[in-house]
Amino acid sequence: MKIKEGGEKTIITLEKAKQALEASEAKAKELGITVSTAIVDDYGVLIAISKMDGALHISPKYAFAKAYTAANLCFPTGDLEQYAGEGKPYFGFNTLFGGELTAIAGGLPTKMHGKVIGAVGVGGSADVSQDVQCSQEAVKILEG
Repeated sequence: MKIKEGGEKTIITLEKAKQALEASEAKAKELGITVSTAIVDDYGVLIAISKMDGALHISPKYAFAKAYTAANLCFPTGDLEQYAGEGKPYFGFNTLFGGELTAIAGGLPTKMHGKVIGAVGVGGSADVSQDVQCSQEAVKILEG
C-alpha cells in the first residue's frame, strides 16, 4: 500500500497488486484449478490482471466484472445474489452498464482504514467458492 503525500488516499500499488495475483494463483494451484484474477482500484479501474495457463478463455472477463462490481458497490459479489432475484431491489442489475456488474461470487472489496481502496475478482473455477478462496488470499496481501 502507498499513501500519497499528505496522507490523502491509500492506493493499491502495482507491486502490491502483482503480489496479490501471485497469492491468488498459489491458492488456485493448491486447489488444483486454473483461474484469472483481476485487481482494480476504488473506481473499478484495472491495476493488474492475470490468466493462468489453461484457464478458461472467458475467465478474465468474469474476474474483471467481479472486481469492478465489488469495488463500485463496496460489497462482496456473492452477497449480492440475495438482492438480485426476481422481485428484489437489484433484480436485473447485471444488465446495467453493458453487463459490467455481476452477482457471481468471487469479487471482494479491499479496505484500509475502513474505506474501500479497490477490489479483487477471481473467475474460472466451476465451483465459485474456490474463486472466493483465491480472492481471499489476494485480499490478505492487499490489506496486509
